[in-house]
Amino acid sequence: MKDSQIREALKNKIFSRYVDTNTLILEEVNILHGAARIDMMVVNGILHGYELKSDQDNLQRLPEQIKIYSSVFDRVTLVVGYRHAYSALKVIPEWWGVKLAEVGTRGAIHFSDARNPKNNPSLDAISLAQLLWKGEALSLLEEMGEAKGVRSKPRSVIYAKLVKVCTIDFLHTKVVQMFRLRNGLRSDVLLTPSDG
Repeated sequence: MKDSQIREALKNKIFSRYVDTNTLILEEVNILHGAARIDMMVVNGILHGYELKSDQDNLQRLPEQIKIYSSVFDRVTLVVGYRHAYSALKVIPEWWGVKLAEVGTRGAIHFSDARNPKNNPSLDAISLAQLLWKGEALSLLEEMGEAKGVRSKPRSVIYAKLVKVCTIDFLHTKVVQMFRLRNGLRSDVLLTPSDG
């Protein structure tokens, strides 16, 4: 079972329920300017990351991925084959969900929930701000009347100013809206936080 097989099965079986909604399904999304890349991401009222670990993978990068993903995602689900399930459950946070992937007798991939995801208890404001492109962050500061003195500064200064002048809830809402705008969906239609 390969990552590509798990990915296709997820799209066909799990994410198909979102086809006619304003929910985004994104693949291979860089997080924190490329510090990590989440395999799949659902964007509706929340940001839900899906990290895939097939039986052919190893878990060497998982500790760093845990740190990065836990700083920005409202929920995270690890989709894992049985080979790595036990080891992964020992290291991932309690609030992360786990879907077990296995190949059935006819070759189809089946999923079962080993643990449902819960809400992230500790989003990091600066990491959340870094999901915005520099121009998006500056535009948000302009909109708030807070761009004076930072227009020509490096993005780290812009992110720091953004975190200083707005609440994490406001920032979260704007990050979700920006993902939607980048992908051509209406930013005023934010679905309620779901199991997505």
